[in-house]
Amino acid sequence: MSQTDGPGFSVHPKGLCESVDVGEGTTIWAFAHVLSGASIGRDVNLCDFTFVENDVILGDRVTVKCHVALWDGLRAEDDVFIGPGASFTNDRYPRSKRRGVLLQTILRRGASIGAGAVILPGLTIGEYALVGAGAVVVKDVPPFTLVKGNPAREAGLVCRCGAPLAPHDGGWRCTLGDWTGEAPNVSMRCAAC
Repeated sequence: MSQTDGPGFSVHPKGLCESVDVGEGTTIWAFAHVLSGASIGRDVNLCDFTFVENDVILGDRVTVKCHVALWDGLRAEDDVFIGPGASFTNDRYPRSKRRGVLLQTILRRGASIGAGAVILPGLTIGEYALVGAGAVVVKDVPPFTLVKGNPAREAGLVCRCGAPLAPHDGGWRCTLGDWTGEAPNVSMRCAAC
């Protein structure tokens, strides 16, 4: 597979990157399109069939899977994961041929958005929160919180690794790794992180 070299980043020959604000180590795959005003961090992976509009900022080590459009106002901090087919909106009252008030959506550090999830405009998804596949998020999601369903509802806490937390001796434990303690807690690190 051949790629077009950018200044420290790669664009697949069938990808299009109009932005010069792209970090080192980033890969933009086939049929992805990045508009000129977008800001893309280091070591970002934009998979096939992604679209990044002008007023989008992606931090370092963000992964955007196939068939995702990132519209003006989206902010994704470092280490965010966006699953295939996730949908973001930026206008509460959309109409054809009229640009309404565009709202900013913020994905905090380490947050993960499941496949096919829908995120309504103007929301904040907290640090290391996990939005379940197919969820329709209509309100802010607290840090380290799992939400799922339509409309999305809180369904427990998660570890930094993404596994559910379970009650344990007056605190919490990661069900996948070896961490125990008070949650949510940004310093939690289990063997699976």
